[in-house]
Amino acid sequence: MTDTEPLGRRERKKAATRKNISDVATMMFLERGFDNVSIREVADAADVSPTTVFAHFPQKEALVFDEDDEQRDRLVSAVRERATGVTINQAIRDFYTAEVGANIDEHGNDVARIFLRFLNDTPALRDYAARMWLRHEDALADAIADELGLTAPTPEIRVYSRFVLQMQPLVNENDDQLGILDAGFRVLESGWAPVEARIAASDAR
Repeated sequence: MTDTEPLGRRERKKAATRKNISDVATMMFLERGFDNVSIREVADAADVSPTTVFAHFPQKEALVFDEDDEQRDRLVSAVRERATGVTINQAIRDFYTAEVGANIDEHGNDVARIFLRFLNDTPALRDYAARMWLRHEDALADAIADELGLTAPTPEIRVYSRFVLQMQPLVNENDDQLGILDAGFRVLESGWAPVEARIAASDAR
């Protein structure tokens, strides 16, 4: 016999511990405020040691975002595994739309609004969230380049990747998340000129 657990079980236990710590921390932050809760208090409430907390989350802000790597993998998969005939822009738009919908389905619309308000009212978390999405820039640019048969991202691909990732913090800052997504991807798909012309025509009426 051996005391070594199968890799799949160990990974599942680690993921469950990580999610529990994040869930406990988030509820405490929502109830008392981000700055009023210590790592020691989170560890005690989650029934783990502070060392375990830091093993899963390198800094306090990361406690609120427990799916950073998973989000990167889902984003890249949205590009690589899109259906035949679906553009890269549409695939990423569908990914973002699904992420917004999943958040509402999991927590409910009211809870999602409360969380977003808390996120936007906490500068440290708002800044961390923006940086978190931008950390996926290289992975997204490389995936797009590969899908287009290129050995490396072009300047246009890098600009597009930066723009599309910076859209997520903007979405988080607005109550009309799907409306912001729709506007952002229209601009990315068609450019600014048609939007400017449409607004000018509307103002002239």
